[in-house]
This record gives sequence, C-alpha cells and structure tokens, in this order.
Amino acid sequence: MNQYNVDLYLEDSFFSPRNQSLPIFEEQWRSWFSSWLTMTDHEFDQNKTYEISLVLTDDQEIKELNSQFRQKDQATDVLAFASLDDEFSPLDVIDTMPLGDIIISIDTATKQAQEQNHPLKNELAWLASHGFLHLLGWDHPDRDSLMEMLAEQQKLLDFVGFEKISLDFI
Repeated sequence: MNQYNVDLYLEDSFFSPRNQSLPIFEEQWRSWFSSWLTMTDHEFDQNKTYEISLVLTDDQEIKELNSQFRQKDQATDVLAFASLDDEFSPLDVIDTMPLGDIIISIDTATKQAQEQNHPLKNELAWLASHGFLHLLGWDHPDRDSLMEMLAEQQKLLDFVGFEKISLDFI
C-alpha cells in the first residue's frame, strides 16, 4: 500500500500550558494521517507532501472559532477548515499540498470519552478522523450523510488499529 508524506503542524494550546504530556505524540498523528490518505478515493500524488495543521485547544477557544466561522455560539468537539476546493487537481504543480486545519477541543473530547466509556486517545482519533474527512470534502447536512461519514470514519480507525466505536450517542 502507498505511504504518503504528511507535514503535520501540531499546536498544543491545551496540554503545554498545564505542564501535561500529550496523550498522542506528533509522530503517531502523522502516521494516522498518512495511513488515512491511502484509503481515500482521491488520487493523491505520492511524490507530494500533504500538509495538515492540528490544533489541540479548550472549549473557550473552539467556542470563539465556532462563533466566528459557523455563527454557532457554543463549544464543539472538532472544527475543520479545508484548504482544498472543488477545483482540486492532484496534478497541481506545488510540491506541498495544504489539506487544511483541524481544531479539537480537549475539554469536549474528555467529556465525550468519559460519556462513551473509552480512552481519551480513542476519542481524539475519532475526532481527528472526522476532521480529516471534512478536509477531503465530506459533510453531513442530514442524518443519512452523517451515518455514511461515521461509517467511513470507522474504516479509517479500523485501518490504524482501533476497535469499533459505539454509535449509541447518535
């Protein structure tokens, strides 16, 4: 299976100020995103490097972003801002292809992990895979598209060794 080079820009505005260790190391994130690129329907050029920005933050910061960009004045678990548009061509001439930004609220992820009775690492992988699919153009404006996207998320997580996550919260 093809392996893709991913430049990951990890901004940790949650754990560092609290002198806590990241539950997932940068190399692990990079490995997941690289593996997930191999599973997509997009025809990604293996000679390019794909750039993803990942921000780990708190509810306050993600609430501000959610309000500013989605006009929703509440915290959320994950936001994604794609760099690619519908005109994306895998043959573009730049060497590094920016895919976009994924922002995850650790506060909300921690609550959801506790509610679902699984480790924070699993919840973070779930949210990262969800954000990743948004970067590739997936969306869920209705229940059917949400269920399709969640099934695709589970495939991504299966591929990197996670157990099936219960969808009882839907």
